[in-house]
Amino acid sequence: MSGLVELRSIDVVPDEERHGRAVSQFTLWLGANLQITAVVTGALAVVFGGDVVWSVTALLLGNLLGGAVMALHSAQGPRLGLPQMIQSRAQFGVRGAVVPLLLVVVMYVGFFASGSVLAGQAVGELTHTNDTTGIVVFAAVTAVTAAVGYRVIHALGRVASTVCALAFVYLGIRLLERADVTALAHDAHFSLPMFLLAVSLSASWQLAFGPYVADYSRYLPRTTSAKATFWWTLSGSALGAQWSMTFGVLVAATAGEKFLASQVGYVVALGGTGLVASLFYFVIALGKLTVNVLNTYGGFMSMVTSVSGFRGQRRLSRTGRAAYIALVMAAGTAVALLGKDSFLSSFKDFLLFLLTFFTPWSAINLVDYYLISRERYDIPALSDPNGRYGAWRWDALGVYALGLLAQLPFLATGFYTGPLVDPLGGADISWIVGLAVPAPAYWLVARRNAAVPPEPPEDAKRGAVPSAEGLTAP
Repeated sequence: MSGLVELRSIDVVPDEERHGRAVSQFTLWLGANLQITAVVTGALAVVFGGDVVWSVTALLLGNLLGGAVMALHSAQGPRLGLPQMIQSRAQFGVRGAVVPLLLVVVMYVGFFASGSVLAGQAVGELTHTNDTTGIVVFAAVTAVTAAVGYRVIHALGRVASTVCALAFVYLGIRLLERADVTALAHDAHFSLPMFLLAVSLSASWQLAFGPYVADYSRYLPRTTSAKATFWWTLSGSALGAQWSMTFGVLVAATAGEKFLASQVGYVVALGGTGLVASLFYFVIALGKLTVNVLNTYGGFMSMVTSVSGFRGQRRLSRTGRAAYIALVMAAGTAVALLGKDSFLSSFKDFLLFLLTFFTPWSAINLVDYYLISRERYDIPALSDPNGRYGAWRWDALGVYALGLLAQLPFLATGFYTGPLVDPLGGADISWIVGLAVPAPAYWLVARRNAAVPPEPPEDAKRGAVPSAEGLTAP
Protein backbone atom coordinates (compact mmCIF):
# COMPACT_ATOMS: atom_id res chain seq x y z
CA MET A 1 0.00 0.00 0.00
CA SER A 2 2.87 2.37 0.81
CA GLY A 3 4.10 2.12 -2.79
CA LEU A 4 0.62 2.91 -4.06
CA VAL A 5 0.10 6.09 -2.05
CA GLU A 6 1.59 9.09 -3.82
CA LEU A 7 4.16 11.11 -1.88
CA ARG A 8 4.69 14.02 -4.27
CA SER A 9 2.55 17.08 -4.74
CA ILE A 10 3.90 20.26 -6.38
CA ASP A 11 7.56 19.19 -6.48
CA VAL A 12 9.27 17.96 -9.64
CA VAL A 13 8.93 14.25 -10.43
CA PRO A 14 12.51 12.91 -10.85
CA ASP A 15 13.36 10.63 -13.75
CA GLU A 16 13.68 7.50 -11.61
CA GLU A 17 10.02 7.81 -10.60
CA ARG A 18 8.70 8.33 -14.12
CA HIS A 19 6.65 5.52 -15.63
CA GLY A 20 3.87 4.67 -18.08
CA ARG A 21 3.08 5.39 -21.72
CA ALA A 22 1.23 8.18 -23.48
CA VAL A 23 -1.74 5.88 -24.19
CA SER A 24 -2.59 6.15 -20.48
CA GLN A 25 -3.89 9.63 -21.27
CA PHE A 26 -6.45 8.15 -23.65
CA THR A 27 -8.00 5.79 -21.10
CA LEU A 28 -7.99 8.40 -18.33
CA TRP A 29 -9.70 11.10 -20.36
CA LEU A 30 -12.08 8.71 -22.10
CA GLY A 31 -13.24 7.45 -18.69
CA ALA A 32 -13.46 10.98 -17.31
CA ASN A 33 -15.78 12.04 -20.14
CA LEU A 34 -18.07 9.01 -20.41
CA GLN A 35 -20.28 10.18 -17.58
CA ILE A 36 -23.62 11.71 -16.72
CA THR A 37 -22.58 15.37 -16.43
CA ALA A 38 -21.27 15.32 -19.99
CA VAL A 39 -24.63 13.84 -21.01
CA VAL A 40 -26.39 16.74 -19.30
CA THR A 41 -24.05 19.23 -21.01
CA GLY A 42 -24.99 17.85 -24.41
CA ALA A 43 -28.68 17.87 -23.48
CA LEU A 44 -28.49 21.58 -22.65
CA ALA A 45 -27.89 22.35 -26.34
CA VAL A 46 -31.39 21.02 -27.07
CA VAL A 47 -33.02 22.21 -23.86
CA PHE A 48 -32.15 25.80 -24.75
CA GLY A 49 -33.52 25.58 -28.29
CA GLY A 50 -31.16 23.72 -30.61
CA ASP A 51 -32.03 20.85 -32.95
CA VAL A 52 -30.30 17.47 -33.06
CA VAL A 53 -28.27 17.83 -36.27
CA TRP A 54 -26.75 21.25 -35.64
CA SER A 55 -26.33 20.64 -31.90
CA VAL A 56 -24.26 17.49 -32.51
CA THR A 57 -22.21 19.31 -35.17
CA ALA A 58 -21.57 22.31 -32.92
CA LEU A 59 -20.68 20.13 -29.94
CA LEU A 60 -18.15 18.26 -32.07
CA LEU A 61 -16.55 21.52 -33.19
CA GLY A 62 -16.31 22.76 -29.60
CA ASN A 63 -14.87 19.46 -28.35
CA LEU A 64 -12.18 19.50 -31.03
CA LEU A 65 -11.25 23.17 -30.55
CA GLY A 66 -11.34 23.13 -26.75
CA GLY A 67 -9.79 19.66 -26.65
CA ALA A 68 -6.84 20.79 -28.76
CA VAL A 69 -6.08 23.62 -26.32
CA MET A 70 -6.45 21.23 -23.39
CA ALA A 71 -4.15 18.64 -25.03
CA LEU A 72 -1.45 21.27 -25.59
CA HIS A 73 -1.38 21.71 -21.81
CA SER A 74 -1.16 17.93 -21.37
CA ALA A 75 1.96 17.78 -23.54
CA GLN A 76 3.75 19.97 -20.98
CA GLY A 77 3.59 17.27 -18.28
CA PRO A 78 6.32 14.83 -19.41
CA ARG A 79 8.59 17.69 -20.40
CA LEU A 80 8.53 19.49 -17.04
CA GLY A 81 7.41 16.86 -14.52
CA LEU A 82 5.36 19.55 -12.79
CA PRO A 83 1.68 20.04 -11.97
CA GLN A 84 -0.11 22.33 -14.41
CA MET A 85 -0.82 25.40 -12.31
CA ILE A 86 2.62 25.77 -10.73
CA GLN A 87 3.82 26.57 -14.25
CA SER A 88 1.70 29.72 -14.06
CA ARG A 89 4.37 31.17 -11.80
CA ALA A 90 6.57 31.55 -14.87
CA GLN A 91 3.96 33.84 -16.41
CA PHE A 92 2.41 35.61 -13.40
CA GLY A 93 5.18 35.44 -10.81
CA VAL A 94 5.62 33.13 -7.83
CA ARG A 95 2.96 35.00 -5.87
CA GLY A 96 1.06 36.57 -8.76
CA ALA A 97 -0.02 33.10 -9.89
CA VAL A 98 -2.41 33.09 -6.94
CA VAL A 99 -4.83 35.21 -9.03
CA PRO A 100 -5.73 32.51 -11.58
CA LEU A 101 -5.18 29.83 -8.94
CA LEU A 102 -7.97 31.11 -6.70
CA LEU A 103 -10.35 31.02 -9.66
CA VAL A 104 -9.19 27.48 -10.47
CA VAL A 105 -9.99 26.35 -6.93
CA VAL A 106 -13.50 27.81 -7.31
CA MET A 107 -13.82 25.80 -10.53
CA TYR A 108 -12.79 22.56 -8.84
CA VAL A 109 -15.26 23.10 -6.02
CA GLY A 110 -18.02 23.88 -8.52
CA PHE A 111 -17.36 20.79 -10.62
CA PHE A 112 -17.04 18.66 -7.50
CA ALA A 113 -20.44 19.95 -6.40
CA SER A 114 -22.18 19.48 -9.77
CA GLY A 115 -20.78 15.98 -10.09
CA SER A 116 -21.80 15.10 -6.55
CA VAL A 117 -25.40 16.14 -7.19
CA LEU A 118 -25.82 13.62 -10.01
CA ALA A 119 -23.66 10.92 -8.44
CA GLY A 120 -25.48 11.42 -5.14
CA GLN A 121 -28.75 10.50 -6.83
CA ALA A 122 -27.19 7.26 -8.07
CA VAL A 123 -25.54 6.40 -4.74
CA GLY A 124 -28.77 7.21 -2.90
CA GLU A 125 -30.62 4.70 -5.08
CA LEU A 126 -27.90 2.08 -4.65
CA THR A 127 -27.88 2.42 -0.86
CA HIS A 128 -31.68 2.82 -0.61
CA THR A 129 -31.28 6.11 1.26
CA ASN A 130 -31.72 9.59 -0.28
CA ASP A 131 -29.87 12.16 -2.37
CA THR A 132 -28.34 13.92 0.63
CA THR A 133 -26.86 10.71 2.04
CA GLY A 134 -25.72 9.74 -1.46
CA ILE A 135 -23.88 13.05 -1.91
CA VAL A 136 -22.07 12.69 1.43
CA VAL A 137 -21.08 9.04 0.82
CA PHE A 138 -19.90 9.81 -2.70
CA ALA A 139 -17.84 12.79 -1.50
CA ALA A 140 -16.11 10.67 1.13
CA VAL A 141 -15.18 7.95 -1.38
CA THR A 142 -13.89 10.63 -3.76
CA ALA A 143 -11.66 12.15 -1.09
CA VAL A 144 -10.12 8.82 -0.08
CA THR A 145 -9.36 7.94 -3.70
CA ALA A 146 -7.78 11.34 -4.37
CA ALA A 147 -5.64 10.99 -1.24
CA VAL A 148 -4.08 7.79 -2.59
CA GLY A 149 -3.07 9.70 -5.68
CA TYR A 150 -1.71 9.32 -9.19
CA ARG A 151 -1.48 5.55 -9.69
CA VAL A 152 -4.97 4.76 -8.45
CA ILE A 153 -6.39 7.68 -10.47
CA HIS A 154 -5.02 6.18 -13.70
CA ALA A 155 -6.16 2.68 -12.67
CA LEU A 156 -9.63 4.08 -12.07
CA GLY A 157 -9.55 5.68 -15.52
CA ARG A 158 -8.72 2.37 -17.18
CA VAL A 159 -11.59 0.60 -15.43
CA ALA A 160 -14.08 3.42 -16.04
CA SER A 161 -13.17 3.75 -19.73
CA THR A 162 -14.03 0.09 -20.31
CA VAL A 163 -17.08 -0.23 -18.06
CA CYS A 164 -18.64 3.09 -19.08
CA ALA A 165 -17.98 2.50 -22.80
CA LEU A 166 -19.83 -0.83 -22.65
CA ALA A 167 -22.67 0.78 -20.71
CA PHE A 168 -23.00 3.66 -23.18
CA VAL A 169 -23.07 1.24 -26.13
CA TYR A 170 -25.97 -0.62 -24.51
CA LEU A 171 -27.79 2.59 -23.53
CA GLY A 172 -27.29 3.97 -27.02
CA ILE A 173 -28.91 0.90 -28.56
CA ARG A 174 -31.85 1.19 -26.17
CA LEU A 175 -32.24 4.87 -26.97
CA LEU A 176 -32.17 4.34 -30.73
CA GLU A 177 -34.95 1.77 -30.36
CA ARG A 178 -37.16 4.58 -29.02
CA ALA A 179 -35.98 7.48 -31.16
CA ASP A 180 -37.20 8.33 -34.64
CA VAL A 181 -33.77 9.25 -35.96
CA THR A 182 -35.05 10.02 -39.47
CA ALA A 183 -37.55 12.55 -38.15
CA LEU A 184 -34.94 14.16 -35.90
CA ALA A 185 -32.50 14.44 -38.81
CA HIS A 186 -35.10 16.15 -41.00
CA ASP A 187 -35.97 18.63 -38.26
CA ALA A 188 -32.72 20.57 -38.77
CA HIS A 189 -33.03 24.35 -38.50
CA PHE A 190 -29.79 26.29 -38.26
CA SER A 191 -29.67 29.07 -35.68
CA LEU A 192 -26.36 30.87 -35.20
CA PRO A 193 -26.95 31.75 -31.52
CA MET A 194 -27.93 28.14 -30.69
CA PHE A 195 -25.01 26.81 -32.73
CA LEU A 196 -22.52 29.03 -30.90
CA LEU A 197 -24.09 28.16 -27.55
CA ALA A 198 -23.50 24.46 -28.24
CA VAL A 199 -19.92 25.17 -29.38
CA SER A 200 -19.35 27.16 -26.18
CA LEU A 201 -20.79 24.41 -23.98
CA SER A 202 -18.46 21.73 -25.32
CA ALA A 203 -15.45 24.04 -25.66
CA SER A 204 -15.87 25.19 -22.05
CA TRP A 205 -16.15 21.56 -20.98
CA GLN A 206 -12.76 20.81 -22.56
CA LEU A 207 -11.03 24.06 -21.58
CA ALA A 208 -12.01 23.53 -17.96
CA PHE A 209 -9.67 20.49 -17.91
CA GLY A 210 -6.75 22.73 -18.93
CA PRO A 211 -5.72 23.91 -15.45
CA TYR A 212 -5.04 20.35 -14.28
CA VAL A 213 -4.48 18.15 -17.31
CA ALA A 214 -0.66 18.10 -16.99
CA ASP A 215 -1.06 16.83 -13.40
CA TYR A 216 -1.88 13.44 -14.94
CA SER A 217 0.88 13.34 -17.55
CA ARG A 218 3.74 14.62 -15.38
CA TYR A 219 4.87 11.12 -14.32
CA LEU A 220 5.39 10.00 -17.92
CA PRO A 221 9.05 9.49 -18.88
CA ARG A 222 10.80 12.60 -20.14
CA THR A 223 11.40 10.84 -23.47
CA THR A 224 7.65 10.54 -24.10
CA SER A 225 6.75 12.17 -27.39
CA ALA A 226 4.90 15.47 -27.00
CA LYS A 227 2.91 14.62 -30.12
CA ALA A 228 1.87 11.27 -28.67
CA THR A 229 0.81 12.89 -25.41
CA PHE A 230 -1.15 15.53 -27.32
CA TRP A 231 -2.99 13.12 -29.63
CA TRP A 232 -3.80 10.49 -26.99
CA THR A 233 -5.16 13.18 -24.68
CA LEU A 234 -7.19 14.89 -27.40
CA SER A 235 -8.60 11.66 -28.79
CA GLY A 236 -9.64 10.30 -25.40
CA SER A 237 -11.20 13.53 -24.18
CA ALA A 238 -12.91 14.56 -27.43
CA LEU A 239 -14.21 11.05 -28.17
CA GLY A 240 -15.55 10.52 -24.65
CA ALA A 241 -17.17 13.94 -24.44
CA GLN A 242 -18.71 13.81 -27.92
CA TRP A 243 -20.05 10.32 -27.27
CA SER A 244 -21.70 11.40 -24.02
CA MET A 245 -22.95 14.72 -25.37
CA THR A 246 -24.46 13.17 -28.50
CA PHE A 247 -26.28 10.73 -26.24
CA GLY A 248 -27.49 13.72 -24.21
CA VAL A 249 -28.74 15.51 -27.33
CA LEU A 250 -30.76 12.47 -28.39
CA VAL A 251 -32.14 11.92 -24.89
CA ALA A 252 -33.26 15.54 -24.56
CA ALA A 253 -34.81 15.53 -28.05
CA THR A 254 -36.80 12.32 -27.43
CA ALA A 255 -37.58 12.41 -23.71
CA GLY A 256 -38.21 16.11 -23.10
CA GLU A 257 -39.72 16.77 -19.68
CA LYS A 258 -39.13 13.21 -18.48
CA PHE A 259 -35.38 13.74 -18.73
CA LEU A 260 -35.52 17.23 -17.25
CA ALA A 261 -37.42 15.93 -14.22
CA SER A 262 -34.75 13.33 -13.35
CA GLN A 263 -31.62 13.08 -15.46
CA VAL A 264 -30.15 10.09 -13.61
CA GLY A 265 -33.49 8.35 -13.18
CA TYR A 266 -34.37 8.57 -16.86
CA VAL A 267 -31.00 7.25 -18.07
CA VAL A 268 -31.12 4.32 -15.64
CA ALA A 269 -34.72 3.48 -16.61
CA LEU A 270 -33.58 3.45 -20.22
CA GLY A 271 -31.23 0.61 -19.31
CA GLY A 272 -33.75 -1.54 -17.44
CA THR A 273 -35.17 -2.33 -14.02
CA GLY A 274 -34.24 -4.41 -10.98
CA LEU A 275 -30.64 -5.63 -10.93
CA VAL A 276 -29.98 -4.01 -14.31
CA ALA A 277 -31.03 -0.64 -12.90
CA SER A 278 -28.70 -1.14 -9.92
CA LEU A 279 -25.87 -1.88 -12.35
CA PHE A 280 -26.46 1.39 -14.20
CA TYR A 281 -26.65 3.37 -10.97
CA PHE A 282 -23.23 1.92 -10.20
CA VAL A 283 -21.93 2.85 -13.67
CA ILE A 284 -23.12 6.44 -13.22
CA ALA A 285 -21.42 6.65 -9.83
CA LEU A 286 -18.20 5.13 -11.26
CA GLY A 287 -18.08 7.63 -14.13
CA LYS A 288 -18.60 10.54 -11.77
CA LEU A 289 -16.05 9.16 -9.32
CA THR A 290 -13.40 9.19 -12.06
CA VAL A 291 -13.80 12.86 -12.89
CA ASN A 292 -14.57 14.04 -9.35
CA VAL A 293 -11.31 12.51 -8.15
CA LEU A 294 -9.56 14.65 -10.77
CA ASN A 295 -11.36 17.73 -9.44
CA THR A 296 -10.44 16.93 -5.84
CA TYR A 297 -6.81 16.12 -6.66
CA GLY A 298 -6.46 19.23 -8.83
CA GLY A 299 -8.11 21.37 -6.17
CA PHE A 300 -5.69 20.32 -3.47
CA MET A 301 -2.72 20.83 -5.81
CA SER A 302 -3.88 24.34 -6.67
CA MET A 303 -4.40 25.22 -3.01
CA VAL A 304 -0.91 23.96 -2.14
CA THR A 305 0.55 25.96 -5.03
CA SER A 306 -1.24 29.10 -3.81
CA VAL A 307 -0.09 28.77 -0.21
CA SER A 308 3.46 27.68 -1.03
CA GLY A 309 3.98 30.79 -3.17
CA PHE A 310 3.91 32.80 0.06
CA ARG A 311 5.32 30.21 2.48
CA GLY A 312 8.04 28.82 0.22
CA GLN A 313 7.33 25.15 0.92
CA ARG A 314 8.10 22.57 -1.76
CA ARG A 315 7.02 19.35 -0.05
CA LEU A 316 3.80 18.37 1.66
CA SER A 317 3.30 15.87 4.46
CA ARG A 318 0.63 13.16 4.29
CA THR A 319 -1.27 14.97 7.02
CA GLY A 320 -1.15 18.22 5.07
CA ARG A 321 -2.25 16.43 1.92
CA ALA A 322 -5.24 14.92 3.73
CA ALA A 323 -6.17 18.30 5.19
CA TYR A 324 -6.20 20.05 1.80
CA ILE A 325 -8.25 17.25 0.22
CA ALA A 326 -10.72 17.32 3.11
CA LEU A 327 -11.13 21.07 2.64
CA VAL A 328 -11.95 20.67 -1.07
CA MET A 329 -14.37 17.85 -0.24
CA ALA A 330 -16.13 19.85 2.48
CA ALA A 331 -16.57 22.94 0.29
CA GLY A 332 -17.78 20.93 -2.71
CA THR A 333 -20.19 18.89 -0.61
CA ALA A 334 -21.67 22.01 0.97
CA VAL A 335 -22.28 23.60 -2.44
CA ALA A 336 -23.80 20.34 -3.73
CA LEU A 337 -26.24 20.10 -0.82
CA LEU A 338 -27.26 23.74 -1.20
CA GLY A 339 -27.75 23.59 -4.96
CA LYS A 340 -29.05 20.08 -5.57
CA ASP A 341 -32.63 21.25 -6.22
CA SER A 342 -31.71 23.78 -8.95
CA PHE A 343 -28.94 21.89 -10.68
CA LEU A 344 -29.90 22.04 -14.35
CA SER A 345 -30.81 25.73 -14.44
CA SER A 346 -27.51 26.84 -12.90
CA PHE A 347 -25.11 24.40 -14.57
CA LYS A 348 -25.07 26.12 -18.01
CA ASP A 349 -24.28 29.51 -16.48
CA PHE A 350 -21.58 27.92 -14.33
CA LEU A 351 -19.88 26.37 -17.39
CA LEU A 352 -19.98 29.52 -19.49
CA PHE A 353 -18.93 31.76 -16.61
CA LEU A 354 -15.90 29.56 -15.93
CA LEU A 355 -14.92 29.83 -19.55
CA THR A 356 -14.54 33.59 -19.11
CA PHE A 357 -11.71 33.10 -16.62
CA PHE A 358 -9.83 30.20 -18.17
CA THR A 359 -9.56 31.12 -21.81
CA PRO A 360 -7.21 34.07 -21.06
CA TRP A 361 -5.17 31.88 -18.71
CA SER A 362 -4.85 29.15 -21.38
CA ALA A 363 -3.83 31.69 -24.02
CA ILE A 364 -1.13 33.21 -21.78
CA ASN A 365 0.20 29.86 -20.55
CA LEU A 366 0.46 28.30 -24.01
CA VAL A 367 2.04 31.37 -25.64
CA ASP A 368 4.60 31.56 -22.85
CA TYR A 369 5.44 27.86 -22.85
CA TYR A 370 5.63 27.24 -26.59
CA LEU A 371 6.64 30.63 -28.02
CA ILE A 372 8.39 32.65 -25.29
CA SER A 373 10.11 30.13 -23.01
CA ARG A 374 10.31 27.49 -25.76
CA GLU A 375 9.43 24.60 -23.45
CA ARG A 376 12.12 25.43 -20.88
CA TYR A 377 11.58 26.71 -17.34
CA ASP A 378 14.01 27.40 -14.51
CA ILE A 379 12.57 24.95 -11.97
CA PRO A 380 14.10 26.34 -8.73
CA ALA A 381 13.06 29.88 -9.75
CA LEU A 382 9.42 28.75 -9.72
CA SER A 383 9.71 28.64 -5.92
CA ASP A 384 11.81 31.78 -5.43
CA PRO A 385 9.96 35.12 -5.39
CA ASN A 386 13.35 36.84 -5.72
CA GLY A 387 14.41 34.73 -8.67
CA ARG A 388 14.07 34.84 -12.45
CA TYR A 389 10.27 35.04 -12.47
CA GLY A 390 9.86 37.43 -9.54
CA ALA A 391 7.01 37.62 -7.05
CA TRP A 392 4.47 39.45 -9.23
CA ARG A 393 4.53 39.77 -13.02
CA TRP A 394 2.31 42.80 -13.44
CA ASP A 395 2.59 42.78 -17.22
CA ALA A 396 1.08 39.28 -17.41
CA LEU A 397 -1.56 40.10 -14.81
CA GLY A 398 -2.47 43.17 -16.86
CA VAL A 399 -2.87 41.06 -20.00
CA TYR A 400 -4.99 38.59 -18.03
CA ALA A 401 -7.24 41.45 -16.86
CA LEU A 402 -7.43 42.69 -20.46
CA GLY A 403 -8.53 39.21 -21.56
CA LEU A 404 -11.28 39.19 -18.93
CA LEU A 405 -12.56 42.68 -19.79
CA ALA A 406 -12.49 42.03 -23.53
CA GLN A 407 -14.97 39.20 -23.09
CA LEU A 408 -17.60 41.10 -21.12
CA PRO A 409 -19.36 42.76 -24.10
CA PHE A 410 -19.82 39.31 -25.69
CA LEU A 411 -20.81 37.32 -22.59
CA ALA A 412 -24.33 35.86 -22.24
CA THR A 413 -25.30 34.22 -18.94
CA GLY A 414 -28.39 34.13 -16.77
CA PHE A 415 -27.07 36.91 -14.53
CA TYR A 416 -25.23 39.11 -17.06
CA THR A 417 -25.56 39.80 -20.79
CA GLY A 418 -23.06 41.98 -22.62
CA PRO A 419 -24.13 44.84 -24.91
CA LEU A 420 -22.84 43.14 -28.09
CA VAL A 421 -24.78 39.90 -27.56
CA ASP A 422 -28.06 41.19 -29.05
CA PRO A 423 -26.44 42.56 -32.25
CA LEU A 424 -24.99 39.06 -32.75
CA GLY A 425 -28.44 37.52 -32.49
CA GLY A 426 -27.93 36.40 -28.90
CA ALA A 427 -24.75 34.42 -29.68
CA ASP A 428 -22.04 34.15 -27.01
CA ILE A 429 -18.58 34.38 -28.60
CA SER A 430 -16.78 35.55 -25.45
CA TRP A 431 -14.55 32.45 -25.30
CA ILE A 432 -13.19 33.17 -28.79
CA VAL A 433 -12.37 36.73 -27.73
CA GLY A 434 -10.82 35.36 -24.53
CA LEU A 435 -8.32 33.38 -26.59
CA ALA A 436 -7.76 35.83 -29.43
CA VAL A 437 -7.08 39.00 -27.41
CA PRO A 438 -4.63 37.94 -24.67
CA ALA A 439 -2.52 35.60 -26.86
CA PRO A 440 -0.96 38.29 -29.10
CA ALA A 441 -1.03 40.85 -26.27
CA TYR A 442 1.02 38.59 -24.01
CA TRP A 443 3.42 37.73 -26.82
CA LEU A 444 4.09 41.42 -27.46
CA VAL A 445 4.61 42.15 -23.76
CA ALA A 446 6.58 39.06 -22.80
CA ARG A 447 9.04 38.93 -25.69
CA ARG A 448 10.57 42.23 -24.54
CA ASN A 449 11.41 40.83 -21.12
CA ALA A 450 11.58 37.12 -21.87
CA ALA A 451 12.93 35.14 -18.93
CA VAL A 452 14.07 32.16 -20.97
CA PRO A 453 16.46 29.83 -19.14
CA PRO A 454 19.71 28.86 -20.87
CA GLU A 455 20.00 25.57 -22.71
CA PRO A 456 20.25 22.67 -20.23
CA PRO A 457 23.51 20.76 -19.77
CA GLU A 458 24.13 17.73 -21.97
CA ASP A 459 23.28 15.22 -19.23
CA ALA A 460 19.91 16.91 -18.82
CA LYS A 461 19.23 16.53 -22.53
CA ARG A 462 19.88 12.81 -22.13
CA GLY A 463 17.24 12.69 -19.40
CA ALA A 464 19.54 12.48 -16.36
CA VAL A 465 17.96 15.42 -14.48
CA PRO A 466 16.25 17.02 -12.73
CA SER A 467 15.44 15.99 -9.24
CA ALA A 468 13.22 18.15 -7.04
CA GLU A 469 16.28 20.33 -6.54
CA GLY A 470 17.37 20.23 -10.19
CA LEU A 471 18.21 23.16 -12.39
CA THR A 472 16.40 23.63 -15.67
CA ALA A 473 13.77 21.48 -17.31
CA PRO A 474 15.21 20.47 -20.69
